[in-house]
Amino acid sequence: MSPGCIPRVAVVSGGTTGIGLATAFRLLRAGHRVAVFSHGEASVIAAGAALAEAFEPERSLVRKVDLREPAAVNSFFGEVARVLGAPGILVCNAGISPKGPDGPRHVADLTLEEWNDVLAVNLTGTMLCCRAALPAMKENGYGRVIFVGSLAGRTRPQIAGASYATSKAALSGLSRVLLSQYGSYGITSNVVAPGRILTPLTGSPQSKTNIDALARIPAGRLGAPDDVAAVIAFLASEDAGFVNGAIIDVNGGEFAPS
Repeated sequence: MSPGCIPRVAVVSGGTTGIGLATAFRLLRAGHRVAVFSHGEASVIAAGAALAEAFEPERSLVRKVDLREPAAVNSFFGEVARVLGAPGILVCNAGISPKGPDGPRHVADLTLEEWNDVLAVNLTGTMLCCRAALPAMKENGYGRVIFVGSLAGRTRPQIAGASYATSKAALSGLSRVLLSQYGSYGITSNVVAPGRILTPLTGSPQSKTNIDALARIPAGRLGAPDDVAAVIAFLASEDAGFVNGAIIDVNGGEFAPS
């Protein structure tokens, strides 16, 4: 357990691979109990085994949940409360970013089904998680809400399509609403905006997309999931109590706002 850490219950959406899984490991190492979920059965099984091997099995909960199903989200948070306790930390990391055969579709070619599906997972799913977690946070007078946004929601998208970029940009608006409505109850809300991070979603480092991205990054490398997880773990900590309403860019210098 990290010095000075008060053990809490954390929920990480999209927590079975990439940034989400790295975050789960970080939070467990800090002493928290952690529940993670995603909609991919194979990744749920693999993550459950990895977490149970690395930490006491009773400190983690791994489930298959589809954010497009509100009843399933509510059921999951109910199970978390019964098994681990009420969440004091919420990390909304789940996201999908569909592409066409030649990359992101132009808006004129974008189907309504794809648009709605991406927003259902990336934005509405985030709201559902907040709606499930916030009442207990408010009652307990403590909460850490962290949204995983994207470079694509911060500046001109180089890779992402319209639905993904829009959904990630909207998270900053939702974060500001939480700040306004819940900031006086000891609940903070912040956004972490990763740049190009090597995860299953971004593919091989040798792909043309990733090679082109590397050329834009002053740090001279693509990011790793733990680069982002380290920032999330700080925002989830007691030490981050005066960081509220921030957007923290983790992109190796590719985007540096004034």
